[in-house]
Parts: sequence; structure tokens; C-alpha cells
Amino acid sequence: MKSIIKFICCAMLLIPASCDYLDVVPDQVATIDMAFSDRYTTERYLVTCYWGMPKSAGWNENPAFFGAMEVIFNKYLQTQGGMQFALGNASATNVRIDYWGGTGTMIRSLYAGIRECNTFMDGVMGVADLQTYEKNRMFNEAKLIKAYMHFYLLFYYGPICPLRESAPVNESTAGVRVYREKIDDCFAYVVQLIDEVIDSKTLPLSIINTSTELGRFTLPVAYYLKAKALTYWASPLYNGNTDYNAFFNHEGEPFFNQTFDASRWTDAAAACRRAVQVCDSAGIRLYQKEDYRIARELPEELLITQTLRSSVTELWNIELLWGNTSYMATGDRIQVRALPRFEQATSQSTDGNFSVPFSTVDMFYSNKGIPIDEDPDYDYTNRFGIRTGDEEHKYYIKKGEQTAAMNFDREPRFYSTLGFDRGIWYGNHYNNDPEDLSNVLFPKGRLNEFSSVFNYDSYNTTGYWTKKLASLSSIYRNPNEVFIQVYPWPDFRFADVLLLCAEALNESKAAPDAEVYQYIDMVRARAGLKGVVESWRQSINPDKATTKEGMRAIIQRERTIEFACEGIHHWDSHRWKTAVREQNRLIQGWNVTAADVNEYYTPTTYYTQKFSYRDYFAPIPETDIVKNPNLIQNPGW
Repeated sequence: MKSIIKFICCAMLLIPASCDYLDVVPDQVATIDMAFSDRYTTERYLVTCYWGMPKSAGWNENPAFFGAMEVIFNKYLQTQGGMQFALGNASATNVRIDYWGGTGTMIRSLYAGIRECNTFMDGVMGVADLQTYEKNRMFNEAKLIKAYMHFYLLFYYGPICPLRESAPVNESTAGVRVYREKIDDCFAYVVQLIDEVIDSKTLPLSIINTSTELGRFTLPVAYYLKAKALTYWASPLYNGNTDYNAFFNHEGEPFFNQTFDASRWTDAAAACRRAVQVCDSAGIRLYQKEDYRIARELPEELLITQTLRSSVTELWNIELLWGNTSYMATGDRIQVRALPRFEQATSQSTDGNFSVPFSTVDMFYSNKGIPIDEDPDYDYTNRFGIRTGDEEHKYYIKKGEQTAAMNFDREPRFYSTLGFDRGIWYGNHYNNDPEDLSNVLFPKGRLNEFSSVFNYDSYNTTGYWTKKLASLSSIYRNPNEVFIQVYPWPDFRFADVLLLCAEALNESKAAPDAEVYQYIDMVRARAGLKGVVESWRQSINPDKATTKEGMRAIIQRERTIEFACEGIHHWDSHRWKTAVREQNRLIQGWNVTAADVNEYYTPTTYYTQKFSYRDYFAPIPETDIVKNPNLIQNPGW
């Protein structure tokens, strides 16, 4: 039995809502007319619209969680839907994670969600006991949810079937015999919806009542989504993609435009700049050291790592544009798998089986803020060797203990994101005295040690834990009991706005300039790193940051590091069209079934990742194509 105490944060979106695929009426409401009979039922219906959003914090519900294999399960859990999706074992008859047609209680069809939004927009303006400004706000919230659902379908499946108007309640996309539309038309519709929301001037700049409205969309969310949609539209997967020159619609025309349009990057850059400005006006910014509330002074090394962790997991923090509350009620699902055991226990308090492979570990910079294979002073060839923790690394690695050489001399995000054998794990347990690190606990992951294999499936298979996903307020009270503080999944955070801005600006200019550097360097400075130009001068490629192509690679890597284990790189690697190059590889970690230190620190292959051009988009479920012959399947499926 797991002994877990959970705290449920009160927020509007945690009100229970119906999850039935065709049920667009909130619970305890008999008809559509009654759904808009008063304020209470209307608010519940709006919650139903939010509840239909994709479930980001579930590895079997979010295709991006395991999709790029940034994080994996051990072999005993590879039958989980998310792992099967990551291993390329999806098909048109078993999509694994299906947001087109919907496959269960938590994974609902986004088309059903869009219909709910359409019905809400049709009904909300007639509610008698809502003031006009409240109706307008709710109407445009539903429109923005509708826009995001279309956008999600678009980057998951490619060409989609926009549902511009309400359809009969009992009709699915199959029933109304819709067609998939060209990729440009789909993006244009998403941007149109977002522009309508922005132009309505009905969404507040920030949440008005934090006791009842946490989790609702605000104006910065609308500007962020516009910036993101335009950046995606400008990206190689959607902008002049000739790989799909034989993928035709029902009229015999290519679904994908075949000519690159540079103006899309100009539009994206303008939208990103504006999103940054609106966030600034709303007081949304990067979470910084001064925002981390502490009872005692911490050494700089620990303060930075705790700050970086808090930017992801602190409840409703200053960096969060929008947090997805869908899994807050069961937030222990994530954290129980992120946390290792720190002491010998008699019960299985945590699993610790979210495992990070070498392909993710290697992405983090050296302590100079550059790639470890571009740092002339980093011993990249011997990174799999063994070193002993010393005074210089005492806040990162237990002094006097042996661990891998690749765990030394890395940037702060390495230590805030990853836990590892003999690595200091400050926080999440009761021994947290920064002045006496002799008592601070740390994972011991070799066979028969307390952080290693507990039973056949409750173990970390690579030797690296997802530290960043564990809230600092989640605490082991004793070896057998852990308090779990749930948090909203950070779907949209300000660091994403900044790095999207840097990317769009770099692509829209002939060469990077101070404006490009400004936005990426803000994210790096928060992580304790110098700017890209200064940092790369110390590398084997000293001019890399001065060229457009070099900065493209730097920005892409910066995004991969900053959002590691958050499920963003999956979509990034698709829109950049880099997945086919990078995700045909061995998925490796340490030999965690070994007790001897030399045997433990032996690179071991656990999976072989495969990716082909067909995998850039998920298959349309065969059942939907049978019901609606107008639908055309994605290439390769």
C-alpha cells in the first residue's frame, strides 16, 4: 500500500464535469435549455469546456510526455499506452492516444470538446442573471478554448476538419461528413479565432478573483497562443514542406503548401514581441531567486536549483500563464514516479520509475553554458568514467561518494532537472540543513540499495530521475510516508514566450542581433549562465552565435534544455523536422541491476527508438474513416 497524503488546491476548474463523449450538458442538468438557465449551470458548463482540454500531466494521455523518449519507463511498464506510442507501436486501428475520436474517460475527442464550446457560445448570451461583461468574457473564453483545441488537433494530426459552427448534439465528425482542410486554411482559422478574442477586449489582463478563477484563460494566454500558432505555421513542418507533395485533399490539391513563405516568420516575430509586452503588462515574468520563499539562507548553488524547480512546480507562480488543472486531483501520479526513495523503507511510498535516458542527459550544457561536446575543457570522451565527489561540487554531489564523470561540471539546470545516484537532492525530505550537508539525503541507486529496484516494476531504469517534476512542497515525513503537494501542469509559461520570440526573430532576420540575444539570454541568466555570444566564444565554435544557422541550433537546444521532461520537445522536434534525424537512436542508461560501482556505471541499451516521416503526424482512427469516407488518412498509415 502506498502511504500518500494529498492536498487538493481549490480552483474553479476542479469542479467535476461530465466526460461522456457526446454529453455536452454538465452533470445534473437534464437539457441544453437548463444548462443556461442561470449563473450556476452556465459556470458548470464553462467548466465542462475547460475539462475537455488535452490532459498534459498524464503519460498515457499526453502523446508528448514520452513521445520523444525524453523520459521512459522500465521494460515492465513498456505496455503502457504512452510507452507504446513512443516506441512506434501506434496504428490506425490502435492509435494509443486518440484525441480525434476519443478513447476513454480522460482522453476525450477534441471535436466533442469543440462542439461543447460551440454550444456554450450559442447559449451563454441568453443567461438572465449574468451581467453583459460576464457573458462576453465567458463567450470569448469558450472561443479561445475552441481555438486551442483546433490548434492541438492541427499539430497532432496535421490537416483537420474545422468545426466553425454548432452541429447537432448527437453528431460526431463522422456523422456530419466533414472534410479535412488544407494546412494553411486550418492555421488561418485558428489565428482568426484568437484575433477575434483579442479584439473583443473582454478577457482580463489577469485573474480577477484568485479564490474562484484560477485556471481560467486571460488576455496574455490569447496573445501567447497567437504567437505560438504563428511560430508553428512558420516552421519547416508546415511552411513549404515538400515531403508531403503527394498528400492530396478531396479536390486533388496538396494539403501542405509547397513553397516556403518567409513572411510567416515576420508575422510570428511580431506576434511574439506583442505577447512579451502583454505578459509584462500583466506582471507575468520569469520566476527568479527573489521569488523563492525560504526560511533560511541558501548557498547560491542550491538557491538557483531550487528557483528553477519552483518555476515549474510552485502553485500559480509568477511565470505561469496557464496551468492545466485536469490532473491536479490525481497529481500524485506524476510525483510518485518522479521521487526516489531516500531511505530504507518498509512500504513502497514512491516508485521513482520516471527514467531519463542519456540522450536527454547529454543535452544539458557544461558549467560554461555550452554543449559538453563543444567545450574544449570538458572531458567528453571519458564522461562515462567514475569520479569522487569533492568540495567544489558538494552542493550537487555527495562529497566522498563515487558517481559518473558526466555528473560533474554541468550547468544548474542539469542539477535542478535530474536526480542521480549519489547526487544531492535538496528538498523533498526532512533532512534539509544547507549548513550541514552531512545529513542531507540523496539517492543510492545501485542494486539492493534503497533507491534501486524495489519490485519488478517500481524502479528507475536509467539511473536518472525527473527531479524537476517533484514539487518542493512534497515532503517525505518518514521513510514510509510522503506528503504530495499537487500543482497545475505548466502548459504555458513565460520562458516559452521568450524562447519563441528569440526563435522567430532569428528566423526573420538576415543574422542574429542584440534583440535575438536579449530574449534567450534572459532565460539563460535565470539559470546562472552567461549570454550566448560570450559563452560560445569559449567553445570550439566561437562564431556559432553570430550566424543565423548557428543561432537556430543554439535556440533549439536551449528550448530542449529549458523544457526537458515537460513534453514540449516532442512537438518542437516535429515542427523543426529534426525528429527523423535525432530520434532513430539507442535509448541508454546505466546498468541499474548491478551492485558494483564499475558495473553500475556501464552504458546499457534499454530500447531502440525509431522514427520515420509518417510519425510526424498521428494516424486518423480507422473507425472514424469507416464512418466518414470523406476523411483521408495521413501518409504512411
